[in-house]
Amino acid sequence: MKRFDYHVPQSIEEALNLFKSLGDAIYIAGGTDVMVNIKRKKISPKNLISLRNITALKVIEKGKELKIGSCVTHEQLLKDKYIEKYYTALHDAVRKLGSKQIRNVATIGGNICNAAPSADTACPLLVFDTKVLIRNEKGERKIPLHDFFLGPYSVSKDEGEIVTGFEITFLPPYSGSAYIKHSRREAMDLAIVSVATRLTLSPEVDIDFLKREAGEKTYSEFESRLLSYGITVKEARIAMGVVAPRPLRAKEAEDYLCGKRLTDEAIREASEIASSVAKPRDTLRGEAWYRREMVKVLTRRAILLSAKRAFD
Repeated sequence: MKRFDYHVPQSIEEALNLFKSLGDAIYIAGGTDVMVNIKRKKISPKNLISLRNITALKVIEKGKELKIGSCVTHEQLLKDKYIEKYYTALHDAVRKLGSKQIRNVATIGGNICNAAPSADTACPLLVFDTKVLIRNEKGERKIPLHDFFLGPYSVSKDEGEIVTGFEITFLPPYSGSAYIKHSRREAMDLAIVSVATRLTLSPEVDIDFLKREAGEKTYSEFESRLLSYGITVKEARIAMGVVAPRPLRAKEAEDYLCGKRLTDEAIREASEIASSVAKPRDTLRGEAWYRREMVKVLTRRAILLSAKRAFD
C-alpha cells in the first residue's frame, strides 16, 4: 500500500484550507470505503484529511428540520429514539447495515458520498425529500439528494467541497415509512434489490380506532384489514436501490398513488409501475428479471408497512 500523510483538522474551515494547500488529498470519515479502495490500489492519494474530529459534523439536530451531520455514525442513528419513531425507514436501513463494528465507524456521509447503487441509507433519505448540505470556501449550498447522485460512485460535488450534512423536512401527521432490503443474508450483505416507501395518509375513519388497531394487532392481522378502512393517500414516495446506475425514485408510481384510496388494486398497480421504471442489469448477485419481480414484491410490502406505521 502506498504511503500517505494523515491530517486531522479540528474545524470545517481548517479542512477546506488543508485541502487547498496540500494538493493531492481526499477527505476521509469512517474510512470503511476509502481504505478498501486504497488497499485495492483504486486510489492512491498522498494525503488523507480526516473529518472525524470535527464536532459540528457529528451532531443530530431537531429544530425546524431534522439535520444529520455527515460524520454521524450508523450506530448513532440506530440508537436515536427520535429517528426510530419518526423516520423508521432510515432506522430500518441502519439496523441491518453491516456489523456493529462497522456501524461504529461508518458514517452516513460516507455511505451517501460513495454513491454505490446498493447504499442502504440512500433510498430512505430519498423518500424523505432530503437535501444535501455542501460547504466550500464561499459558503454553504443545498442540493436535493436525487440530484446529488450522478451515477455509480459519482456525485454532484466539486473537488475540495465537503458534505457537511443532510436536511430533512419534518413529516406531516399520519406519515409512515419503511425500508426493505433483499439480500442473501439478513445482515452484513449487500442488497440484491431494496425499496423504501413513505406515505402520508388521510384517514376517513376514526383515528383512535386506527391507532388502536395498528398497535394491538400483528402486522399480518392489520394488513388483512387495512385495505377496507377507507384511507386516502395524500403523499407517496417510493425509492429503489440496485435497479439502476444510481438510487432511483419511482415518481410515476408515486403520482399514481397520490389521491387514491389505499386498496389492494392501487398497491398492485403502483408496484407494477415501480417495476417498469426500474432499469436493472444482470450481475452475479441477481439477474435483471429477478430484480424487477422483487421490486413488485418489496414495494407492496413496504407500502403496507408504511401505512401501518402511520398509525403506530
